[in-house]
Amino acid sequence: MSLVLPCFNEEEVLPETTARLTELLARLEKKGEIAPNSAVYYVDDGSRDRTWEIISDYALRTQTICGIKLSRNRGHQNALLCGLMTAPGKVLISLDADLQDDLEVIPKMIMDYRQGSEIVFAVRSKRDKDSYLKRYTAESYYTFLKLLGVDVIYNHADFRLMSRRTIEEFRSYGETHLFLRGLIRQLGFKTSIVEFERAERFAGESKYPLSKMLSLAWQGVTSFSAYPLRLITGVGVLVSIVSLAMAAWALLLKLFTDEALPGWASTVIPMYFLGGVQLLGMGIIGEYLAKIYEASKNRPRFHVETVCGVQFKDRVR
Repeated sequence: MSLVLPCFNEEEVLPETTARLTELLARLEKKGEIAPNSAVYYVDDGSRDRTWEIISDYALRTQTICGIKLSRNRGHQNALLCGLMTAPGKVLISLDADLQDDLEVIPKMIMDYRQGSEIVFAVRSKRDKDSYLKRYTAESYYTFLKLLGVDVIYNHADFRLMSRRTIEEFRSYGETHLFLRGLIRQLGFKTSIVEFERAERFAGESKYPLSKMLSLAWQGVTSFSAYPLRLITGVGVLVSIVSLAMAAWALLLKLFTDEALPGWASTVIPMYFLGGVQLLGMGIIGEYLAKIYEASKNRPRFHVETVCGVQFKDRVR
């Protein structure tokens, strides 16, 4: 088993995370649940603090810790993908380094795998530790994705188990803009769900501020649904109907009353209304065109600068 954890400026939490993960691996190995060469794989996503120094130090002192350093910051999803594509093992479990994911559900995930599940999704059972705003927006977002036809697991992020078979199948996906919680669902295979309660962050600050969460949310919509494009067509039809109705209203007002202001209703309102709709439509179309442009360049999604750990003894560069 390999545990894959993306890291970005996590120097404050890494010692505790390493201690807990090492203890978990030792306990599972003692019970015969995992092989002795199971390990933790930290992926340093271009950290600016001592994260890589700490990872390298642990990798020198213990066989259960390995490190993968990206050449620059590529974002959480790309860092996670790098870990999944690089780490060995029959089973890979991805989770966050901040200790908010409950490590005690990992044995349950392994049990589900032994019973035939190729992918096991860890799902939050409740969000009582979130603020009202975050809880409301997150739950609304999952509902919105479902309405758009995007196949996602409600309240599931990136805490999951994947078998080696599903990892190898996933290599064929060449997506430039990653939304892994949606992509993994495209694989099919037998899946199962385990529930857990998300804890408070052990130390440090969240590396996912509102701007990044909104960016990931928009990524999920535009990467898996053409509904916004179809919405433009619907808005266009609606605007045409409203414009005709306003024209009829202005004509009736002119013919049968003395209240009409010459040229105002028939010019100003449709001009601003249509201008706003056109800008919105162009923006949405531009977003999809930008994705096509980025994908057409076929650039690598990440570059590995160096690796460390006994599992990489023949691959250190």
